[in-house]
Amino acid sequence: MLSVRMPQDIEERLNNLVKSSGRTKSYYVKEALEEYLDDLEDIAIVEKRLADIKSGKSTTISFEEVKKRLGL
Repeated sequence: MLSVRMPQDIEERLNNLVKSSGRTKSYYVKEALEEYLDDLEDIAIVEKRLADIKSGKSTTISFEEVKKRLGL
């Protein structure tokens, strides 16, 4: 169980969406949170990879090298 306070304008938008779609508030909040968490997880991976490159733990290769290795 989770309780969330949100600004009135967002609450109104959510209510309008619920009324027009027939889905629940919980459905939309869950969907939005899942998508946002996916984005945050992707950002964390990118930031880790970038830190590894900057510290010398990882290296990069050019797009041309990627194509060559894949035989494209």
